[in-house]
Amino acid sequence: MNLPFSIVRRTIWLCLAVVLCSLPVLAEEAAPSMDQRVAALEAYVTNADPGKSLTGVPGPGHNAWMMTSSALVLFMTLPGLALFYGGLVRRKNVLSVLAQCLGIAGLVTILWWAVGYSLVFGQSFKGSGIGRFLGGTEFLFLRGVTSAPNTDYAFWVSQNVFAMYQLMFAIITPALIVGAIAERMKFSAILWFVTLWMLVVYFPLAHMIWGVTGLMNGVWNPGAAITAIDFAGGTVVHMSSGWSALILCLIIGPRIGFGREKMAPHSMVLCMVGTGMLWVGWYGFNAGSAVAADGVAANAFMTTTLATAVASFTWGMIERIFRGHASILGFCSGAVAGLVVITPATGFVSSTGAVIIGLIAGAVPYFFVTTVKAKFGYDDALDTFGVHAVGGTMGAFLTGLLATSAVNSNLTSGAALKNGLAKLVMEGGLWHEQLKAIILTLFLAIAGTFVLAHIVKIIVGLRPAPEVERQGLDLMEHGEEGYID
Repeated sequence: MNLPFSIVRRTIWLCLAVVLCSLPVLAEEAAPSMDQRVAALEAYVTNADPGKSLTGVPGPGHNAWMMTSSALVLFMTLPGLALFYGGLVRRKNVLSVLAQCLGIAGLVTILWWAVGYSLVFGQSFKGSGIGRFLGGTEFLFLRGVTSAPNTDYAFWVSQNVFAMYQLMFAIITPALIVGAIAERMKFSAILWFVTLWMLVVYFPLAHMIWGVTGLMNGVWNPGAAITAIDFAGGTVVHMSSGWSALILCLIIGPRIGFGREKMAPHSMVLCMVGTGMLWVGWYGFNAGSAVAADGVAANAFMTTTLATAVASFTWGMIERIFRGHASILGFCSGAVAGLVVITPATGFVSSTGAVIIGLIAGAVPYFFVTTVKAKFGYDDALDTFGVHAVGGTMGAFLTGLLATSAVNSNLTSGAALKNGLAKLVMEGGLWHEQLKAIILTLFLAIAGTFVLAHIVKIIVGLRPAPEVERQGLDLMEHGEEGYID
């Protein structure tokens, strides 16, 4: 059928009019207005949502801070923790500790690339029953993890930087366990155990606390069943590693000669150097957990300093009062205890809260390390349980008592308004949720470690032969010696 020319002409003009009217809209989408650009710049300064005008664009300052923080957290393990632990063991086992830290760093990096990051920070499992415990599969092998921000976690930080930052947490956590079983566990057994432990304990726990769909992420998950808060890893890092370390050291048993032979640290110089590196690196650990160079990070920087210094001084003074001297080991242990206990609270408490935490951190772990361990006779070689398990548990609970929205407004806005966290912070009662998170963390760490340790025992065995242990793991397992006389 042939249409009249007049109808065809009117139709053509109508189409042209629609296209011409659409041009301003298309131009606005392609080139943001001045108001939109200014709003995006303000959002950059305040670490807020930039809107459509700068979505997918990382912020140079925030990115620079997070890359620095990533390096600082790795510095905590290599060489900080390696030297701290290395100085505390006997000289015949110093290289074994360094090898364990290096081996764990490489192994965990591979696991993180393959599955870890996706299981912790993905969300493709959202809506299913498993989504509260594991993230998803969309980032397996870091697929799609580019320099564009993942706005579920940071508006201005590249996702590849965020992934590497979180990797450093994943590396140091199992490395902490080494302290409890130092000098008496086979290198092959450690690698087997860490592989299984990361899959069964760390990845699920990290998602539950920090994942945007996590069961216990009170700050960012509006549907969280347990509205707990953990700024930098009191439960995820210190409780999980510390309680797992206790169970593992009980299963593996004490060192040959424990309680009969002198097993003093072979180098307090290395221990002190390692402690200093841990303290410096911990600024990336705590202040970096703001995932931005903003006011929350600044507060975390301050509270980390205060709690650590107070705890170190408190431990040393307790020693001086009750033992007649303030030892380097005491100052170092107190500093690490302060760092541990402030970790979950650092972005949520005030300066006064940090000092309170420092005083408690210097006293309670001291009691566990010097009295409880002697009373029950377990061989927690380098006091991983006394400092990290006790300190992490105590820090998680104290966070529920001392957290304030005056320091971090995220506690009473956004998701916190929907899941009930805001009400708990304002009216009291947050400690109930913290207690729930503590109990769940205890169950996962203790039960998981018990089962996994026995599996590894069946596969490769846990301990070296007695003659290997007596001669030292450095020479017998690694073919090297730390010192040549």
